[in-house]
Amino acid sequence: MKNQNSEAPAKGAAASATGAKNTRNTGPGRLLIAVYAVFAISATARAGYQILTKFSEAPLAYLLSAFAALVYVVATVSLAKPGSTWFKVSVAAVLVELVGVLVVGALSVFDSVQFPHETVWSLFGRGYGFIPLLLPILGLVWLYRRRPSLKA
Repeated sequence: MKNQNSEAPAKGAAASATGAKNTRNTGPGRLLIAVYAVFAISATARAGYQILTKFSEAPLAYLLSAFAALVYVVATVSLAKPGSTWFKVSVAAVLVELVGVLVVGALSVFDSVQFPHETVWSLFGRGYGFIPLLLPILGLVWLYRRRPSLKA
């Protein structure tokens, strides 16, 4: 009896310790993941349509739309998955997103000839209410607050 009782708290303690480490997909994190999922779906649909129907009009812009879609898909999946590896993938995806929004946003302002049609990230996400500019900042803050502890 003592062995069974002593094992149950140990398993429970391990489960709660694991839960404490993987809290990215709880609370406000669920909303963040949901927003990323909406952007993943919409950016994928937009890029697919643009590439299939108007690729010759703005190939750079449409390829960047497809890249943005891929980044949103990776960010969505990695934010939802537990574990330190997925945490690192999340940080990388959200950093790539932030750099992408800033670079594509700046290029679309200063070299508008290359961007005759808007992408998710052009003009810093103006077509999406600047959410693409705000989202990676919120994502990085959330990831920082929910980073795994150094103790394993």
